[in-house]
Amino acid sequence: MERPEPELIRQSWRAVSRSPLEHGTVLFARLFDLEPDLLPLFQYNCRQFSSPEDCLSSPEFLDHIRKVMLVIDAAVTNVEDLSSLEEYLASLGRKHRAVGVKLSSFSTVGESLLYMLEKCLGPAFTPATRAAWSQLYGAVVQAMSRGWEGQ
Repeated sequence: MERPEPELIRQSWRAVSRSPLEHGTVLFARLFDLEPDLLPLFQYNCRQFSSPEDCLSSPEFLDHIRKVMLVIDAAVTNVEDLSSLEEYLASLGRKHRAVGVKLSSFSTVGESLLYMLEKCLGPAFTPATRAAWSQLYGAVVQAMSRGWEGQ
């Protein structure tokens, strides 16, 4: 697989990473809009959320958003050596599989990521930037999907 364009990714991530919680919330709000069936997968202390808004405002879910943004940050930091994250991402994939996430949902997550980047970056989200992020996300999903092997 061809490496994503590192500088486009780093440059665009700098803008997003200044407000990770705000932009991560945009990502997950979009995800729940596109795939509402994912909402029940998020339960904390046996509490089921009644709406995406309820989930997005809970302290436990805000912590999840922070963690997701840290994983994206790690991918950006290691964009030129994603193989260094292979085991970590495969383990993350296993954790997601264990809570009922379907591998097919990762395409919706990817759409939500691109949506968030576009909302954050505006005109700076060029076709080349979109392509670079799509490539990076594809590599991350490929590594995470190893968590579904032997299912």
